[in-house]
Amino acid sequence: MQNQESLALQLASYKAGFIGRAPAQRVAMMEAATAQLKSSGIESNALKVGDRAPSFSLLDAKGEQVSLNHLLEQGPVVAIFYRGAWCPYCNLELRAWQAQLAELKSLGATLVAISPQTPDNSLSTTEKNALAFQVLSDSDLAAAHGFGIAFTLPPELVDLYSSVGNNLPDSTAMANGRCRCRRPL
Repeated sequence: MQNQESLALQLASYKAGFIGRAPAQRVAMMEAATAQLKSSGIESNALKVGDRAPSFSLLDAKGEQVSLNHLLEQGPVVAIFYRGAWCPYCNLELRAWQAQLAELKSLGATLVAISPQTPDNSLSTTEKNALAFQVLSDSDLAAAHGFGIAFTLPPELVDLYSSVGNNLPDSTAMANGRCRCRRPL
């Protein structure tokens, strides 16, 4: 991505602001969860560059089925995963991808974003971020599992997010009462 440095600066700036204003206990809990996720080996289980992507069929923001096989008939596909509309880091990244959309299209590629959130929440994400690419709902985590990037968000983080107004069970896929998400915090 051409604006990668700009995105990196935006992400670093947001994180620094968050650390400066959030209670230390909350920051520590989130950093511990991130460290735990990294130590779980998830990165070694994830698909690597050159690996064949698993086939998937997911609902878009309007509730219509979109299959990877159909998208591939039109050319290369760039599939990005994000946690959901509630994640400010993800929203920054989605907007950075939007800024690169014309370049991707000029190369013949299709961009899709995938999250565990419901189609209604995907529609909100699309509208809020003025996205001109498809936002897909992986509510059963089939695509995330296929890419080797599904993980269970610790219950204490689900509670923490709920305490600040992000009710993940209402907006994302749930398994055994715990939110399952797809990327490091």
